[in-house]
Amino acid sequence: MVISKYTIREQNEAMLLNAIIQKKEISRADLSSLTGLTKASVSAITKKLMDDSLIIEERIGNASTLGGRKPIMLTFNRYAGLVISIDIGYNYIEAMLAYIDGTLIKHFSMKQVSIDKNNVLENIQTVFKEFSKVKPVVPHDIIGMTIAIHGIVYENQITFTPYYDLDDFPLYEELQKIYPFPVTLYNEANLAALGEYTFSSLSKNLISISIHSGVGAGIVHDGVIEIGKHGQAGEIGHSILFPQGKPCPCGNNGCLEQYTSSKIIYNEFGSLKKIESVNSNILAYYIQKKDPDALAIAKKNAELLSIGINNLIMLYDPDVIVINSSLYRFVPEMVDWVKEHLASSFSKDVIIRNTFLQNMAILYGGLAVSTQKFLNIQELKLV
Repeated sequence: MVISKYTIREQNEAMLLNAIIQKKEISRADLSSLTGLTKASVSAITKKLMDDSLIIEERIGNASTLGGRKPIMLTFNRYAGLVISIDIGYNYIEAMLAYIDGTLIKHFSMKQVSIDKNNVLENIQTVFKEFSKVKPVVPHDIIGMTIAIHGIVYENQITFTPYYDLDDFPLYEELQKIYPFPVTLYNEANLAALGEYTFSSLSKNLISISIHSGVGAGIVHDGVIEIGKHGQAGEIGHSILFPQGKPCPCGNNGCLEQYTSSKIIYNEFGSLKKIESVNSNILAYYIQKKDPDALAIAKKNAELLSIGINNLIMLYDPDVIVINSSLYRFVPEMVDWVKEHLASSFSKDVIIRNTFLQNMAILYGGLAVSTQKFLNIQELKLV
């Protein structure tokens, strides 16, 4: 057994484990051929991985055409450990408990909650208690918890949150006092991108645009998330769309998210229709009924968002841009409206689509972060 279940795995151990994950099942002989390691090394490493309950012998394979013994096929043990992933919005919490391969055990939501530094710990503990009721017994128990923050996070420190007051609150330190497993704080848009990269796309160059209370982009380049020197990479919502435009909490005027975020367009539509509270379901209903106000707001949103998407294409040259927005999921033709405004030849080969992960991209990204760290596999693919 490993000394600590959180110990960083040796390079060859991680390489073999990743090969087993990608191949779904594979023999020791094929592992040796694939990785270039000797059969003796493969045998020793796979024994260690089996002792640590990370792989299992699944079945007897077929003998080669040359005869000889039938190989024993190895596969990743998806029941080796558990991960908790929590998305903390400004007025909601979404959370999941899953096995390390992404298999869902329980999903938990808290709606219409006002998150601040005085109650955030209590709310996270509520989530943990809910999951403790259904947590199965597995070899490594909980191997990590990742918290999605709607703001800028750098090295587990929250440095800027425009829509709740968690910036400069020592959330990471407080959580590590409570829980024995590793805790990671991460920007929600970056987690959405990691979720898409790990669970929905074969591409190694991908951008996910998250549209919630703000607008952010998670950028995956060559399989690695780009966070920038201060954790601010991808803050496309704070790029200036209209100089001298609407004031933004970041200090600028005319930021993209002041015109395209879900919060902004819901408020705008609610004001027009005298509806106190608007969400994606309500606005989508009016759009589908061809309401002129709803259509005008939605089409304007797509037009303005296309400007941000065009800029991302020019800066990063991705294979895929994924839109993570509940409204765009409920009204998928909005993706086509975005594409109609992308006339540049530079964008013609870029795939622009809705998420395949429904409303779970952020949570799956949190799972990916904890699992990557535990397995020491940075470019983990579980598609």
